[in-house]
Amino acid sequence: MTHEELEEAVPLYAAGALERSERQALEAHLLSGCVSCHTALKEFQSVAAILPFGLSSTPAPRALKAKIMAARTPTAIAEDTQDKVDVKPSLEPGEWMNHLFPPESATAPKSFGWALSFAALAILSIGGYLAWTSYTQNVTGTAVVQQLQAASDDQTKKVAALQQQLEERERTIIQMKEELQQRTTDSTELKDQLIQREAELEDLKFQFAARGGVPPANREPEDELAALLRVPNAKAVSLNGSDMAKQASGMLVYDARTKKAWLYAMNLPECPNGTTYQLWAINDKPVSVGTFHMDSGETAHLLVSRVPEFSKAKKFAVSLEPSGGRATPTGPIYLVSQS
Repeated sequence: MTHEELEEAVPLYAAGALERSERQALEAHLLSGCVSCHTALKEFQSVAAILPFGLSSTPAPRALKAKIMAARTPTAIAEDTQDKVDVKPSLEPGEWMNHLFPPESATAPKSFGWALSFAALAILSIGGYLAWTSYTQNVTGTAVVQQLQAASDDQTKKVAALQQQLEERERTIIQMKEELQQRTTDSTELKDQLIQREAELEDLKFQFAARGGVPPANREPEDELAALLRVPNAKAVSLNGSDMAKQASGMLVYDARTKKAWLYAMNLPECPNGTTYQLWAINDKPVSVGTFHMDSGETAHLLVSRVPEFSKAKKFAVSLEPSGGRATPTGPIYLVSQS
């Protein structure tokens, strides 16, 4: 048969409608490796497999089965059986591939059992090895973790000890600071007490002189200023010139505790005859602090005097008053401090 005839027989082969000789010829052709016939056979076999689903089922007549069974005699059945045994097609439709993949031999199950046993044994061996390896690694890892934990505990103890030492040193430093602060306070108090005793001694000397004793040696105003500036609580107030003497200025340093004051005035006009300058401490009402005189040619006047209580004074002023001063300001203001 030609290739075209064999190719035309492929659909009939897929449907099982070829004679034996034609089927054998086509199978031999397929075994030769014809790619086009192989491809066509696969396509037609897939179509032939779904053909029964496209047919409508028609019930057979009721008497058909009885006629068939009546026509089959024992002799016909025996011959038919003999034909089926002796005359078997070399290849059924689609069985030609068994030549390429021969069926397994009868000893396959036994060999497969041995292979399965060997595979199971290998799996058990591998599993045991992996389990032992994992156990060894876990033991080693646990030992390493314990060592690291011990090292961490040691470091924690060292850090705690260092922290305790640091806290103790901080407490020691705080105590030393407190002691230093206390000693500084004590020193300041002792200095204030010494200054206070010096002031009291000066007062006693003046009182003794006033009662007929030997008068104390004269002291320069600068000495009085130096003694006053050593007082920790001494206050200084600046005075500015008023419209009566815009170029004038002054500075007042006083100690409310010892009631001593020192006034330094500059550029004040000289006092006319019968007048004097008077210093006032002003709170609710003016209180006289003292008087001083500015002669012709003088550019400054120093005054050291015991003054009345003026710890609450809000302002200081200098006015020009008649000689001897007044109880309240009556003349013009020449110097005044800021409130």
